[in-house]
Amino acid sequence: MKHHGVHDRGLLLIGLFKLGKSLLFFCLGIGAIHLLHKDLGDEVMRLATALKFDPESRFVSLLLDKVDLIDTHRLRQIGFATFAYSGMALTEGIGLLLEKVWAEYLTLILTISFLPWELYELVRRPDWFRLGLLLINLAVLGYLIWLLQRKKQAAVLQE
Repeated sequence: MKHHGVHDRGLLLIGLFKLGKSLLFFCLGIGAIHLLHKDLGDEVMRLATALKFDPESRFVSLLLDKVDLIDTHRLRQIGFATFAYSGMALTEGIGLLLEKVWAEYLTLILTISFLPWELYELVRRPDWFRLGLLLINLAVLGYLIWLLQRKKQAAVLQE
């Protein structure tokens, strides 16, 4: 909440996090568009060589098997989805930085909606990265619930 020009640090932090996610997914979308009409296997081999990976390694072979499943249509879908997610995160981030209540509710709803998928992924393939993402989103969720309840109580007291 704002008090005499002071911004809520929690909303600022969450908003900056959302803007960072927006930038990341925008770059991923650009990458997907850049790869349209290219041989993904050649691109993987070029990247593996540039990063000094053994082209015969198990990791590179696995990656080559996975990119063989991606056709132009799927790559367009990936690009569209990453741009859409980037736009949503940008909207959340700007709204939170401006301390708009609609952005707090939007972020709350979106965070809740992704929790089942995050839990499923964590159970399916547990690792520290997935656990970290889940914990960050639970912290965001907890903070937003607390903040919205506090605002609601303040509004009731002003009546």
